[in-house]
Amino acid sequence: MRPILPGCLDRGVAALLAARPEARPALAGRIVAEARAADAWRRRMGRAHPLWGDGSLMAAALRHPARPLSPSLGPEARAALRQLLDALDAASGL
Repeated sequence: MRPILPGCLDRGVAALLAARPEARPALAGRIVAEARAADAWRRRMGRAHPLWGDGSLMAAALRHPARPLSPSLGPEARAALRQLLDALDAASGL
């Protein structure tokens, strides 16, 4: 997967917030898996994946509906961020 930038995390959290709370952990895992698969495709084919983009978390998250983030990260958004970070940890084998 491409390097994770702050905007990637923001967009990932926004996508998770658009989902039902009980669906968020699975969605976080799916977004991370899509980013990893897209990056493998990009390295192999020399171009972005047709659905999941360039292998960045941002590109994968952009494929999912999103809810706008508030300027301050409230409890619900912090929980979504933790779920996204947990999915990234699980994907890296930590």
